[in-house]
Parts: sequence; C-alpha cells; structure tokens
Amino acid sequence: MKSVLVTGAYGGMGRATVRALVAQGYQVFALDKEVGEPEDNVIPIKADITDSDSVAQAYKTVQTMTDSLQAIVHFAGMYMLDSMVEMEDAEFERIFRINLFGAFYINKAFLPLLKGGGRILITTSELAPLDPLPFTGVYAVTKGALDRYAYSLAMELQLLGVGVSVLRAGAVTTGMLGASTEALDRFCDKTGMYSPNAARFRKIVNRVESRSVAPEKVAAKVLSILGRRRPGFAYSINRNPLLLLLNVLPKAIQMWAIRQVLK
Repeated sequence: MKSVLVTGAYGGMGRATVRALVAQGYQVFALDKEVGEPEDNVIPIKADITDSDSVAQAYKTVQTMTDSLQAIVHFAGMYMLDSMVEMEDAEFERIFRINLFGAFYINKAFLPLLKGGGRILITTSELAPLDPLPFTGVYAVTKGALDRYAYSLAMELQLLGVGVSVLRAGAVTTGMLGASTEALDRFCDKTGMYSPNAARFRKIVNRVESRSVAPEKVAAKVLSILGRRRPGFAYSINRNPLLLLLNVLPKAIQMWAIRQVLK
C-alpha cells in the first residue's frame, strides 16, 4: 500500500484530502498539532511543525511503520491580516515559522523516506506570485517566500528523482476562512493608523471570500496532481480574476488604484 504524509491534516483542506487519498487506496500519515483518533488507513501523527525536535520525533514514529512515502502534501499554515508597521514582533516571527519554517523542517526530516519518483506538494496561495496588497502583506510575503523555497527545492530534488509542485489556492471554505474573518475584525478594531482604510478593505475581503470553493475541490486537485506522470511546478484553483488583472498593471497604477479604493 502506498503511503502519503499530509500536514495540517485535521484542517479543512487537509481533512478533505486525507479522505480522498484513503478512498483511492492510500495509507495516510495525518500530521497536525492536534489530531483525532486512528481510522482505517489513517494514522494520526501529533507534531508541532515549528519545532524541529518535534518534527524529528514524528519522523522516527513514521519510520517505524513504513520505509517509504509516495508523497508529502503540505497544508499546515496560518492566515494573518495586519499592518506591516503595527503588528507585534512575535506575530511576525510566528507566521514565518508556521508558513515557511514548518515546510523546511518537514521536507528535510522526511526526505529519506521519499524514493525516486516521490512527490512533494506544497500549498502556497494565489497571492504568492502577485504583488502584496495592503494588510495582507505579511501573509503574502510568507507565501511568496514559500513559493520561492519550493522552486529552489524543485531545482535540487529533481537531481534525486523527486518532484516538487505548488498549489496556489484562492479562497477555500475551511476553518481558515473563518480565521481570516476574525483576523480582519481584530485588525479593524486595533489599528490606530488605518481605521477608515481597514473598514473599506473589510468590504473587499468579504466579497472575495464569498466566492470560496469547497475543500473537496482542493482534494480532487491534489489527487490529479499526484496522479500525473510528470507534474508541472505550479497549479492553481479558484484564483481571483480581479487580483490577476491588478497585478498586470504597472506598479504605479496598482498603487494609485489601491489609494482610490481604500482612501
């Protein structure tokens, strides 16, 4: 039986993907900070991806049960809305540790179990290749860094016969979507510099997130990517056409447009 490691396995996209993989006959090591009970072909692995020692212990646990992984699928991550000049230092560091360092720790630790032909699939964001917007900047920067990390990893691991791809997802109906709304509410309540701008930004975010897709669509996309003989590097799902349109404009016009919308 082929085995797959899924991080963030008990979140919305992770859980849907675990179910889809099991339905296709995979054994899944479901890694998360908080896990559920074992299920048929689902083995919970409790670990903190921001702690390299915790990840190393998770590797030892998985290694006792299998000597190979078909793939590593990354969903662990956090969303944050804040000002680049108002956010707390600890929060700035925290989002980088979760969104970037966690993938680094997992891939480094579990690589020995990926044989030739193995895959790593990293969920970044539709924002990753785009110019950051106000108040989503820190999230976009971490996901952009993750996207570049993934490409660097792909360049190296191809020499070992291991493929690396990214899934750039737009809004998905998961707990993270609710968390993003809460994060926006907290930012609007606490900001001292951008109060009128934040209120206008809230309306835009609500319109974007109303066009979210079900996590099962993400799971189907993951299965499609893993099933490809020669997967490409980047795949997308539910990207926002207005964000794409904004990004093709010269930067001076982008900034002008944002000023008009948020002032």
